[in-house]
Amino acid sequence: MIIKNLKTNRITNPMGFDLGSPRVSWITESSIAKKQKAAQIQVAMDIEFNQIILDTGISSDIDSISYELKIDLKPQTRYYWKVTVWADNGEVATSEIAWFETAKLDKPWKAKWVTPEFAANINPVIYKTVSFDKEVESVRVYMTGLGLYELYVNKSKVGNEYLTPNFNAYDRWIQYQTYDITENIQWDQNLIEIALGDGWYKGRVFGFDSNPINTYGDKFVALAEILVHYADGTYETIITDNTWKARYSNITISSIYDGEVYDATLDTSEAFSVIEVDYGYEKLKARLSLPVKMKEEIKPIDIIYTPAGETVLDFGQNMVGWVSFSTTAPKGTVIKLSHGEILQRGNFYRENLRSAKAEYTYISEGEQIKTRPHFTYYGFRYVKVEGWYGEISLDYFVGHVVYSDMELTGHIETNNEKINRLFLNVLWGQKGNFLDVPTDCPQRDERQGWTGDAQVFSGTASFNMDTAAFFQKYGYDIAAEQRKFGGSVPYVVPTNGFNMHGSTAWGEAATVIPWNVYLYFGDKAILENQLSSMKAWVDYIKNIDDANGSTRLWVINNHFGDWLSLDAPEPSIMTGGTDTGYIASAYYCYSSELVAKAATVLGKENMAKEYSELAAEIRKAIQDEYFSKNGRLTVDTQTGYVLALFLNLVPEGYTEKAVNGLVKKLKESKYHLKTGFVGTPYLCLVLSKYGRNDLAYRLLLNEDYPSWLYAVNLGATTIWERWNSVLEDGSISDTGMNSLNHYAYGSIVEWMYRYMVGFNPVEGKPGFRHIQFTAMPEEKFKWVKGIYSSPAGTYESAWSYDENRKLTIKLVVPFNTSATVVLPDADLNTVKVNGGMLKDVYPNAIVQGGNISFEVESGTYEFMYKQERTRGKNYHIEMDVKTLLADDEAKKIILEYMPELNYMPEFLLDGSLEEIMLTPFSKSNFVVLRKLDAKLRTIGKPESIMK
Repeated sequence: MIIKNLKTNRITNPMGFDLGSPRVSWITESSIAKKQKAAQIQVAMDIEFNQIILDTGISSDIDSISYELKIDLKPQTRYYWKVTVWADNGEVATSEIAWFETAKLDKPWKAKWVTPEFAANINPVIYKTVSFDKEVESVRVYMTGLGLYELYVNKSKVGNEYLTPNFNAYDRWIQYQTYDITENIQWDQNLIEIALGDGWYKGRVFGFDSNPINTYGDKFVALAEILVHYADGTYETIITDNTWKARYSNITISSIYDGEVYDATLDTSEAFSVIEVDYGYEKLKARLSLPVKMKEEIKPIDIIYTPAGETVLDFGQNMVGWVSFSTTAPKGTVIKLSHGEILQRGNFYRENLRSAKAEYTYISEGEQIKTRPHFTYYGFRYVKVEGWYGEISLDYFVGHVVYSDMELTGHIETNNEKINRLFLNVLWGQKGNFLDVPTDCPQRDERQGWTGDAQVFSGTASFNMDTAAFFQKYGYDIAAEQRKFGGSVPYVVPTNGFNMHGSTAWGEAATVIPWNVYLYFGDKAILENQLSSMKAWVDYIKNIDDANGSTRLWVINNHFGDWLSLDAPEPSIMTGGTDTGYIASAYYCYSSELVAKAATVLGKENMAKEYSELAAEIRKAIQDEYFSKNGRLTVDTQTGYVLALFLNLVPEGYTEKAVNGLVKKLKESKYHLKTGFVGTPYLCLVLSKYGRNDLAYRLLLNEDYPSWLYAVNLGATTIWERWNSVLEDGSISDTGMNSLNHYAYGSIVEWMYRYMVGFNPVEGKPGFRHIQFTAMPEEKFKWVKGIYSSPAGTYESAWSYDENRKLTIKLVVPFNTSATVVLPDADLNTVKVNGGMLKDVYPNAIVQGGNISFEVESGTYEFMYKQERTRGKNYHIEMDVKTLLADDEAKKIILEYMPELNYMPEFLLDGSLEEIMLTPFSKSNFVVLRKLDAKLRTIGKPESIMK
């Protein structure tokens, strides 16, 4: 038995974070034991554990997913902790030692904000030489800088994170970071330097405001305290003040959008004074942002010489970060890198970046050097190189992939390489856009924290990575910005002066994201922190509702609707064809329910009752307004049906009618989606939940426009903003709003985790302490496998078909967890589990609708059976004909009604059986079609049901 993944607030060994009441977590693994019997946590002031300040004793109440340490934290102090676990079989294991270190907490700041005494548009380096006259035990730096900063000690960069102090609502709060520079200092003199760049804070406006400069401020400023702990037990604090100096930086331009110019030929030796400025300390807060790090390196795969005479590097992957390169170019040589996502007619292209120049220019000093940008980043696959000295080689360049430091937790792989590429495209989209803030796109002159994109993708994101701390910071920013707008949620967070707010589905970032974080990670602290924000959003809507007659509908205000859906009456209408008032009212109901659920978790019974009743009133109003007396939904769009089913808006007794309505809309579009940002995330989830898993797979596997694989077939390596961002001839479809790295439609991967590999979380046991194992195999795949390292342990799933169509499903349930297994289309009398008959091993298994369900504890399981088509409507004429012909019984029935199928060429057998039956090559008519459909639907159904 081993204990691993020790985290505090879901972060490994956090230093200088705002920890609140620290919550620790870990994962226990055992190949024999099933359950945790007890645990003991110890916290000490020293690594030897001689000064233990907390000992829980051996307790059966300690939860490895989240345990709050009830200790009074001291400022600027490191705490060590470890856990011992006792298992049900007598095994005992003790973890390695983990730690967390506090920031300043409420300790007053001594340092002064300083700014260079020269023009505010010149990038500065603020510096001071310090020396130590006795042996040093440790040195910490507590600091921040605006816009962005990098800290250097003796010309070496401190730490492995970039773009600090990160991106937040600077007018509401400013993060400071903590660094251990003990290993960086020397015995004699030490040069401390703080290099500053514009970043998101100042300079060219970041966002949508027409004002050309300075969204948050107009000065470069820095603040730092260096706490020196000497070996003799004494301390010294060195602070930024007017004794520091400033010089010009070699960085002459730094811009998030436009890039950076680094002039190594500049003489930057002249020293200038700095002045102290009164920026106050009330906005300062210990960091919440995870470090932004270089997480991967990519070498370019090709040098392209374009028809236009350009030299272009192809990195083979649309990525986010920057390129470093080595050069020995003579002094004064100007080397420029320009970044783009796609080639057009074989030439370099960046018009879809709009006004963003996205360049890095290096002016050589004449010495051999390896250089990189400092205060910007780029979204790109292709890099145009200009001014290169000598023969260019791939070996000189490295692409650095940059995103917030989150653990990768999930992966899915299949025998279908296009689906594998789709999964990777979604993952790369998350890497590229989860750079401190969940942005919509990482390349053009936008890169905003669009709330709607983050909301719909939060489930997928939390399967792919440990997003708990990342979303905790984003939630803090949402709450901070809401206070400006009476509880309304801005379209983008941080707002950057773009003060538009109040759209449904976008505002749900305040309710859906915290609930998903709780559901996926099992720590109710996110609900404690965000409940007031969740409630404020619902109250904002309710206040509008009450001011307009208390109809319990939200049919006024401007909304984004089903953004970029394909069912609008005119292509120019980007809000789609689904009534925006219906969408807004549906989410009004959903958010009210989530507030009620969060209040229930936190024991706030009165609040839970109030918002549960509000949700019930909204649901009743929606049913009265948007459903006929016979249960027909009047919002006759794919997204209309999807929301009704996903959000439980359908009147009692009419669920099947709503499912049939959705199927009809899919049939009208020849089984292609028409959904946008709102409908797409839930479409396949709804189909699988309500017995049309065949259509979910069909949508997944469609390859023509519109579909996920359409982009894959055109070489996409990330998810696009539009279903047809690139046309079939390879030309980009639009330059005004067309990102090739835009993750919202990547939300299909949540369905893949939940229904392809079967990892469905359970609200009553969050954090994956228990799952509904709902893998729904499909014979269009030979095999599928997935893995998810949840907060409770690592789940594994795999299924495959042999040549006789016998299905094998494998499941690994980790230590101290359990699962409700649902085996689809199974006959209890034929299913084997680990070599024995399932009916003997699990005599209490429940058979319902052709499925078998039962509970299992921790362990490894292998189920084998031949699927029985027992659920009715499983076979029908709307299905892919090749799938039907693969079943002997279905094939026999089909050939009875249309024997000409035996003689049709292979190329005519693409599509549904219905489509083929209605072609001139078939002798069938509508009467035959209906009879055949009815006969197919009887396959596997018990005779009593058929009667």
